[in-house]
Amino acid sequence: MTRPHLLSIALSAFLAATAPAAADSMLRIAMTAADIPTTTGLPNNGFEGMRFLGYPVFEGLVLWDLDRTDRSSALRPGLAERWEQAPDDPTTWIFHLRQDVRFHDGTAFDADAVIWNLDRYFKSDSPQYEPPAAGISRARAPLLAGYRKIDDRTVTITSRDPVAYFPYMVVYLLFTSPASFEAAGRDWARVATLPAAGTGPFRITRVQPREMVELARNPDYWDGAHRAQVDRVRLMPIPEANARIAALRAGQVDWIEAPPSDAIPSLRQAGFAVTTGSYPHIWPWLFNIGAAGSPLRDVRVRRALNYCIDRDGLVTFLNGTAEPAVGWLKPDDPEFGAPQNRYRLDPAKGRALLAEAGFGAERPLKLTLMLSASGSGQMQPLPMNEFLQETLKQNCGVDVALEVVEWQVLLNAMRATPDALSLRGATVLNISSTTSDVAVMARYFGSANLAPKGFNFAQWADARFDAAMMDAARASTPEAMDAAMRAGHERLVDDPPWLYVVHDLNPRAMSPRVKGFVPPRSWFVDLTRISVP
Repeated sequence: MTRPHLLSIALSAFLAATAPAAADSMLRIAMTAADIPTTTGLPNNGFEGMRFLGYPVFEGLVLWDLDRTDRSSALRPGLAERWEQAPDDPTTWIFHLRQDVRFHDGTAFDADAVIWNLDRYFKSDSPQYEPPAAGISRARAPLLAGYRKIDDRTVTITSRDPVAYFPYMVVYLLFTSPASFEAAGRDWARVATLPAAGTGPFRITRVQPREMVELARNPDYWDGAHRAQVDRVRLMPIPEANARIAALRAGQVDWIEAPPSDAIPSLRQAGFAVTTGSYPHIWPWLFNIGAAGSPLRDVRVRRALNYCIDRDGLVTFLNGTAEPAVGWLKPDDPEFGAPQNRYRLDPAKGRALLAEAGFGAERPLKLTLMLSASGSGQMQPLPMNEFLQETLKQNCGVDVALEVVEWQVLLNAMRATPDALSLRGATVLNISSTTSDVAVMARYFGSANLAPKGFNFAQWADARFDAAMMDAARASTPEAMDAAMRAGHERLVDDPPWLYVVHDLNPRAMSPRVKGFVPPRSWFVDLTRISVP
């Protein structure tokens, strides 16, 4: 996407933001997305879509606990008040639904609504089947095998194999009122503008594609402890970082995602709040190991690249808003394990490994990196990747060409086959990832989830890693789960499918008007606690 087009989008967002305000309180948020996430109940645009147009409006049987700030978010009951594995079948999970929950349109949430939505994602011949949402849901819950209604308040969901961490997949399945689909003439494109009804603490009231989505407080929200304090929320896509800064300084928005790191000191001096905090997030390069003739098939090349980058220099460049990454997990994580390789800047070791693989001054390693100009969790992708491009060239003689695309195009590329034309010859993708739980680890790296079926873009297959994930699936205690995750993570370091760059500290900047925000250790946020006087 060209810079003039990005600024045009930003200007449209500004005009929307400066429309006359009503007397009630409004929180105005500038997202990094180039367009509003889809509004039918399972948003696109990655986890930024889930952050702002997923959980605040549409909920699942299981939700994230965003009340804790001293540890990574765990799961809590959502539209199901409890769940358990069937005593006679470890592949079957029984979900007991809450009483007296209603969608924003007044219709009841019950077992029929659950089955209707699961058919929407997993039954391709159902009238309500929604292919884009189905693709996202199937990739995030790849082990779901079946489901059925027991009674109005009970459903079962079956996994393909016994999986102890299955609820960490169910957390990504959100529910829309079936009445929304009927009101739109059974047309999902029209559902997106109705707007669609969920069960969450906010409801969608206004949708203007590429400009904004407006939410209103749901006064009848079923969870009295999480009813919203602010009356309205306006979400605006402003993908260009400097345009977000300008909007915040001009008072046209109250909150911006991912402020440029070089602007943070001056924002603080001007009285804006800049929050940072550790959360489960890695900013990596994903290797295209499966492409024909890919040099990344050689593990020596993948290890070499992990020794060739200056992570500490990049953290300094980012004004300390990140931490060096030497694995998928952080080094102080209990599940990091004891891998044989401890990556650091070591150009001599990197060059030696490249030489063993046949690369050097006479035959330099050449890579093409596909990246986006913005997007959920992408931090500051252009300057960061230009930094890496330069450090790889200086340290190890590696040539990297940059191919910039829109964020959703990049997300789609992650699900492409290794030699797909949509990759434009890319040997590497820059897409950030959550590291929240073992289900995500299995989803990104398990050999059963190779793209296009799942999120294993690298086409990486490791028997020892798969065995560790099998142990995790069968774990009967937290200690057994942790041990399996440690064993799996050691393989991710010693046979790296990714280039581990940094862990994001999740900076966002806010007006002093914004009260009550405390960053959870999660990709997601609790908008219900925020007030704007």
